[in-house]
Amino acid sequence: MSTDTPKGDRIAKVLARAGVASRREAERMIEAGRIAVNGKTIDSPALNVTGRDRILVDGKPLAAPEPARLWLYHKPTGLVTTHKDEQGRETIFDHLPEDLPRVMSVGRLDLNSEGLLLLTNDGGVKRQLELPATGWLRKYRVRVNGRPTEDTFTPLRKGITIDGETFQPMQVSLDRQQGANAWLTVGIREGRNREIRRAMEAVGLPVNRLMRVSYGPFQLGNLKSGEVEEVRRRVMRDQLGLDGAKPAEERPKPTRKRKPGPKPTARDGARSGKPGTSKSAKPPRKGPRR
Repeated sequence: MSTDTPKGDRIAKVLARAGVASRREAERMIEAGRIAVNGKTIDSPALNVTGRDRILVDGKPLAAPEPARLWLYHKPTGLVTTHKDEQGRETIFDHLPEDLPRVMSVGRLDLNSEGLLLLTNDGGVKRQLELPATGWLRKYRVRVNGRPTEDTFTPLRKGITIDGETFQPMQVSLDRQQGANAWLTVGIREGRNREIRRAMEAVGLPVNRLMRVSYGPFQLGNLKSGEVEEVRRRVMRDQLGLDGAKPAEERPKPTRKRKPGPKPTARDGARSGKPGTSKSAKPPRKGPRR
């Protein structure tokens, strides 16, 4: 290994882990001149820092990073998943509980979508959950206008291409037909911008309601619209592979093997009360019980 490799971590990564902002947002803050290191304002994220460096954010010392935490949030429709909206629309952060620390959303749900949204105070956790390599299945309950058949879903299950953009195969099942609408369960692993809506429109099924019900192992469950619930540290550590543990999805699943042993004999059957061929075993009594 080269001895010229700078020590520490990139400044944007440190800011993200401290919960200041996501890496991209942190880089924009740096370009805007809002970050200073050791008394000097920086304008490039190409800088490594260590615990000995003094970092200021808008003139205030960077707080020590808190332990990583994760919350489940039932996003209502009509809210934007961003900290600030250029059009002045209400955001999810305008409606979160006041006692919640500064959090970032894991991915997004568009304005008219609802359901499970993960929130975290740790930029590293956010990045881990959003990486395409993670490939966690996200499930949605989708209401579409139309009367689909199994053949309707074939292009979606194979992987559809729209305007030169190819989506990975989707899991699609028809739950029930309700008048002019149909309820579907859809599973995707990419989560591109408006992926489900665009794909459904391409096969002639406009979406009129879309609710995310799970993100990997995390479930919406009975969480009511607008409610927030923290994931237990033990569950978070187990599922995300924190503290050196492997993520749950990367661990081999245990297989139960029956241990070889001697076959039961007639004598064993007689002792256990099971029918056998031992001469000492009494034949069953005939006739009705009294």
